[in-house]
Amino acid sequence: MADTNDDASVNLLRAIVQNVSGPQVDWDNWESMSILVESFQGRFNSVSGSLYSPDGTISIVAARPSAVLPFVDAYISSKYKPGEKLPVCFLVQYSRKSGKYTITFEDTDEKRWKITPKNYKELREELRPTFE
Repeated sequence: MADTNDDASVNLLRAIVQNVSGPQVDWDNWESMSILVESFQGRFNSVSGSLYSPDGTISIVAARPSAVLPFVDAYISSKYKPGEKLPVCFLVQYSRKSGKYTITFEDTDEKRWKITPKNYKELREELRPTFE
C-alpha cells in the first residue's frame, strides 16, 4: 500500500518509528521517544535517540540514514526555502500513547543536545517527552 499522506512531519515521524533499531529494545512497551536528527557540514546525516518505557527502561536506538533522510529532506524542504540557513539539528519527540509529537529546531548551537559519556543520563531525561 502506498503512503498517500502529504504531511511531511507525519511522514518523517512514521519513517523514524519504522526504522529505528537497537541492540536491546523494548519493542512492545515503549511509550515515547526522543530522536535527534543531526547534521554535519550542512547535510543531515545522523538519526538517533531513546525510546522510553513506563517501567523505566530506556532503549537507545538509531536509524540507517538512507532509510530516513529522504523524509528528513522532505520535511526540511517544507519548512525552509531554498538557500535559507538550515538548523544544525532538530529534536523529534513523540508519544505513542497519545499520538502527540513536537519537532524542535536548533539553529546554531551544535552542542545543545550533544550526548557525551558525562551527560548522557541527564540529557536523555531532559529530552524525555512530556505531553500533557
